[in-house]
Amino acid sequence: MIRVLVVDDDFMVARIHRRMVDRVPGFTAVAEAHTGADALSLVAEHRPDLVLLDIYLPDISGIEVLRRLRGAGDPEVDVLVITAAKDAATVRKALHGGAVHYVIKPFDAETLRERLTRYQEMRTVLQDSEAPGQADVDRLFGTTGKSGTTPPRRSMPKGLTPESARLVQGELSRAGEVSSTECAELTGLSRVSARRYLEFFVEEGTAEVRLRYGTAGRPERRYRWTGKQPED
Repeated sequence: MIRVLVVDDDFMVARIHRRMVDRVPGFTAVAEAHTGADALSLVAEHRPDLVLLDIYLPDISGIEVLRRLRGAGDPEVDVLVITAAKDAATVRKALHGGAVHYVIKPFDAETLRERLTRYQEMRTVLQDSEAPGQADVDRLFGTTGKSGTTPPRRSMPKGLTPESARLVQGELSRAGEVSSTECAELTGLSRVSARRYLEFFVEEGTAEVRLRYGTAGRPERRYRWTGKQPED
């Protein structure tokens, strides 16, 4: 279970974010902080794996909190910035401070779910492999590799995101063959969303689908990752 500290100066927003976190499989929110000082204190007390960090805090900025966390020499605490600040200078400071991602308010629950599952995938890769290969590193940094984990090349349909596409792609390639229901269970997405991504990969030519007939009812669609790239 990935333990999360939620930091936001607005009590109601912090509560909403906490509920969002608790709804994502594999995550639990351990505490809320509403000031920078409280954030630093609660990190020391709860030792979370991840901090959802707002920039606009009443005492010190989230960037300063990030700087102090890194200055404390504790690389085990990761930070995902969630803020209304979208100026280039703040984004650069968060990037240079080691934030794993930067989410701009306002956003919906699905956006946060996607960022958290992407973070979860990153942790899994690093924990499961003592010496990550180039394909693993490419997945972590979101770059193109030759391992079959390349994100789709064409523009994605409305409602689909590269983060969730990578998640579905990874589970599909590991499982060998799945139905949309099985894919939903593996990824934490809804069955409808999982099927949309699977059908997208079929259209791209990177996955194949076959029909499995049962004793009654409609045949089940089974998807298999091929890794083949569509011809130009």
